[in-house]
Amino acid sequence: MTLYYSLVFAILMLEMSIFLLLVFPLPFTWRKKTFEFISHNPVIAKLQYGMKITFIFILILFVDSVNRVYRVKRELAEAATSGPYAQPVMGGDRTEIQARKFYSERNLYLCGFTLFLSLILNRTHSFILDILRLEQTVKELRASASNNTKKGIAAEVIAKKDADNEAILSQAKGLQTEYDRLSEEYKTLQEKYMVLSGENLTPKKDL
Repeated sequence: MTLYYSLVFAILMLEMSIFLLLVFPLPFTWRKKTFEFISHNPVIAKLQYGMKITFIFILILFVDSVNRVYRVKRELAEAATSGPYAQPVMGGDRTEIQARKFYSERNLYLCGFTLFLSLILNRTHSFILDILRLEQTVKELRASASNNTKKGIAAEVIAKKDADNEAILSQAKGLQTEYDRLSEEYKTLQEKYMVLSGENLTPKKDL
C-alpha cells in the first residue's frame, strides 16, 4: 500500500474511533461539555478545516480508483474478445491484471468508505447538537413549569385564605349588627318596663 493510501486508511480508523465516541452513552453533563469544547475550541476548528482539504484529496483518489477499476475491467473484456481466435488471458499476464484489479477495488472501497463515514460523522455531530439543545430546552421548560405550579399552588392557598378571612369578617359584621339590634331592643324593653313599673308604684291621692 502506497503512502497516501496508508494515510487514507489511518483517517478511516480515526473516523471509526470518533464515531464510536459519538455514539457512546455518556451523561448529559459530560456530553454537553464535550461538544461545547469541540464547537468552541479554535484548535479543533483548524483541524476540521484541514480535514476538509484532506477529504478533497481523498475524493480525487476515489475518482482515480473508479477510473482504474473501469480500465482494468475493460482490459479484461478486450483481452477476452480480441478476435475470433481469442484465448483467455493466462499465466503471468492474468495474475498481473487480477492484482491490478484487486488493488484498484481495494483503493476504491477504502476511499469510498472514508468519504461516506465523513458524511455520517458530520450528520451525527449535527444531530447530537440538536438533541443537546432540545434536552436543555426541555429541562428549562420543566423547571419553569415546576416554578409556575408552585406559584399557582401558593396563589391558590393565598386566595383561599383571603376568602376565609372575608367570610370571617362578613360573619363578624353580621354578628355585630345583630348584637346592636338586640341591644337596642333590650334598651327599649327596659325603658318600657321602668315606665310601667313607675306607674304602678306611684301612690294614689285621696279625693
